[in-house]
Amino acid sequence: MSSVECESIYGQTVTVPITQLTFRPSVYAIIVHEGKVLLVTIHSSGKYDFPGGGIEVGETIEAALKREVREETGLEIEVGKFLHFEEGFFYYDPSDTAWHTFQFFYQCRPKTFRLLPEDQVDDDEVEHLGWFEIKDLHQQDFRSAAGKVLHLISELSPH
Repeated sequence: MSSVECESIYGQTVTVPITQLTFRPSVYAIIVHEGKVLLVTIHSSGKYDFPGGGIEVGETIEAALKREVREETGLEIEVGKFLHFEEGFFYYDPSDTAWHTFQFFYQCRPKTFRLLPEDQVDDDEVEHLGWFEIKDLHQQDFRSAAGKVLHLISELSPH
């Protein structure tokens, strides 16, 4: 195999040489509170995503998740149970980079609730963050891997 198909940030399929791929494990927090879920909106695509991101070399999954959530939202969290794993191939159009991703999704509980002002978010791709009504969300509004776990959110929220 000399190339692989990746999903671009815009939802297109892009064929990339495997030599261009970087391995990137990442972790994401599913934080549900009072019928709402904490989400970020991605600048490049306008799609929703869960707070989270790359796990640095030598960093545990839990430490990475706490760091990423703090950088993107300002919240301190308690990491709960593992919910979902997704493998993917992702192409980021703006910088012509591609990743082979392992994405881990965890249920988390907020220990604090004060969100960062959006101009203080430590992630250039986060355009907006906030609590969103679960009943108003649709799979197509999410980046692909995040959309696949949308059904888990309703199971975490009391009816």
